[in-house]
Amino acid sequence: MKRNIVIAVVTAAALVGGGTATALAVSGDDDDASTSVTRTDDDRDDRDDDRANDDRDDRANDDGDDRSDDDGDRAAAPGDVTAADAIAAALKHTPGTAVSAELDDAAWEVDVLGKGDTWHSVRIDPDTGKVLGSSEDDEDDAAEVRAALKGASVTAEEAAKAAAAKGIVVSVDLDDDGDDRGWQAETRASGGDERDWDVALTTASVTADRDDD
Repeated sequence: MKRNIVIAVVTAAALVGGGTATALAVSGDDDDASTSVTRTDDDRDDRDDDRANDDRDDRANDDGDDRSDDDGDRAAAPGDVTAADAIAAALKHTPGTAVSAELDDAAWEVDVLGKGDTWHSVRIDPDTGKVLGSSEDDEDDAAEVRAALKGASVTAEEAAKAAAAKGIVVSVDLDDDGDDRGWQAETRASGGDERDWDVALTTASVTADRDDD
């Protein structure tokens, strides 16, 4: 009688759980009857679900990490066009004397002194080197700039190339103040650290800016 009750209970459990149940009665005596129940379908389904969830989580984490790293790299680097490249592109578009170049608002902005007292600001795409636009302005410091560059043999483009040995050049500018005349360049290291450098107007030698120490 007990054996029949056990078999009935196991059979009902299989129907309710939707899985496969096996009942094994050992011994011919009702009092000593033992039952072994094995659930197979549900166990396999649970294991499959766990593996699927783990795989999805791993893929999501890996993709998220990669995207974050890529964004970080893009944010740290100015683009494929160097400061020297931007100056060359600006002078090709607007002939004159390049006085400064700065990476600003996701574009290179190059100041070019044209004929007379006419200044031109030329914007260069940092990824393609194409001219994005230019504007013209009259400034009263043209004479001072020409005086500072008198006898100079190193151009802004050459100063940018010289400073590139110290890091990624993000700006180059003419310092026309008294005896300290020369090019000043700012570089950015791969870790994001920025430093200022002095580039000589006649030798292109690069030395650390004293004010940056």
